[in-house]
Order: sequence, then C-alpha cells, then structure tokens
Amino acid sequence: MIKIGIIIGSTRPGRNSEAVAKWVYQVAGIRKDAEFELVDIKDYDLPLLDEPIPASMNQYMNEHTKKWAEKIGSLDAFIFVTPEYNHAPTGALKNAIDYIYAEWNNKAAGFVSYGSAGGVRAVEQLRQIMGEIQVADVRAQVQLSLFTDFENFSVFKPGEFQEATLHTMIDQLVAWGEALKTIRK
Repeated sequence: MIKIGIIIGSTRPGRNSEAVAKWVYQVAGIRKDAEFELVDIKDYDLPLLDEPIPASMNQYMNEHTKKWAEKIGSLDAFIFVTPEYNHAPTGALKNAIDYIYAEWNNKAAGFVSYGSAGGVRAVEQLRQIMGEIQVADVRAQVQLSLFTDFENFSVFKPGEFQEATLHTMIDQLVAWGEALKTIRK
C-alpha cells in the first residue's frame, strides 16, 4: 500500500488550504488502496531557502531541511493543496519544494487548487516544477472556485460534484504512485 501526503501549500494566517486539505483527507480516508497523511509545510518552519549546497547534491546541512527531507522521503505520492496567488502557487510552497530534490524523485502528484479561476494557473506552474524534480503529475485536477465552493470567500463548502473529481484524481494518483514505487526499489 502506498503512502500519500496531502501537502498544505499555504502558511498564511486565515488560509483556506487547511480546510480544503482536511476535506481531501476525509474523502480519501474511505479508500483502502492507500494511506493518507496531512503534511503542513507550516509545521516545518522552513525559512527562505538557506541551504549552502544545491538540493540536487543531497548534502543537507540544516535540521529543518533534514526533517522536511525525511517526511517527503517517507511518502510515495503527493496531493498538493494550493491557492493561486497572482497566477502562481504560494511562495511558501515553492520554497518548500526547492529545499530538497532526491526525496521527490520518481513519485506521483495530484493537485487540488483554489482561487477566483479555480487555481488552474498555479497548477500550470506546479506541473512544470514537478517535471524538473522528476515527479509525474496526473491529469485529473480538482479546481475549486472562491465564488462557488467558498461562502464569503473564506468558508469552504465544496460543490457536490467536486468529490467525484477528487476520487478520479486519487484513482489516477494511486495507479501512478504504485507504478513508480516499483522503480524506486
């Protein structure tokens, strides 16, 4: 059975991503084909990238980096929960991704995004980043609108159809995560 981390991609006070990630976790929790875990980048206190050696060299110096690397290394696949800020993912999420390298390699990713346009532009950038860190991203994506899936732009109330989309994305993610796990052995 593979282990999938649901990565909360915002550290902003009052963020919506925590509620969205908990919904993903709750919906995913009924599945028997994977284990799911919430991974909040806020818990890792990652400052702006402060490693003196590039991540691709796998020579981490700081304890916060080693802790982050250990967590990501323990997972087989990821669901990135991200808002869209100015047509992009959050700086905090990009920073967390950049901290490490090998721990991401040959794994799979799916996306749950939100924003005025469903967060799709943030995910477009994340898909490019995933290719560079050797993460295979699945096609299906959950796109949450601040206008229809949130009350007053802040209280998360997903549309009924969103759950089916989430299951489709997780189906693809589990298949790819299992396949990629075989090449990491």
